[in-house]
Amino acid sequence: MTTGVDAYIRFYETMTPESLARLPELVTPDVHFVDPFNDITGIAPLRRILAKMFEDLREPRFVVTHRALSGAVCFLRWEFAAQSRSGEAWKITGMSELRFAPDGKVAIHIDHWDSGKQFYEKLPVIGAVLRLIRRRLAAT
Repeated sequence: MTTGVDAYIRFYETMTPESLARLPELVTPDVHFVDPFNDITGIAPLRRILAKMFEDLREPRFVVTHRALSGAVCFLRWEFAAQSRSGEAWKITGMSELRFAPDGKVAIHIDHWDSGKQFYEKLPVIGAVLRLIRRRLAAT
């Protein structure tokens, strides 16, 4: 299983629009991918999500900082950095839950990250409203 984890991490850390063609080597045909914006099944939808990332952002990069592997389940802690088309720097920290098929390919990829704080609160209008709500709900 370690080989599959290493290959998947290497893919994400070095991903380019051209390398998306390698997805069938790394994930099952019915891979289930979930993040705060998507819940899809299949290689083609996953490829579209990743391709859109390259269309919408400049120089998107993932760096895996930690990993924990237990049987066919792996948790990855990662940092994502990119620039918006307007030049604003984005940094997101999150965790991925991976479940591997017996052949070592990823069957399930679920990303966990705080889209409210790390994304929506940075948007001009909605961000101000969300920051106000968070401050009002905070214990301190």
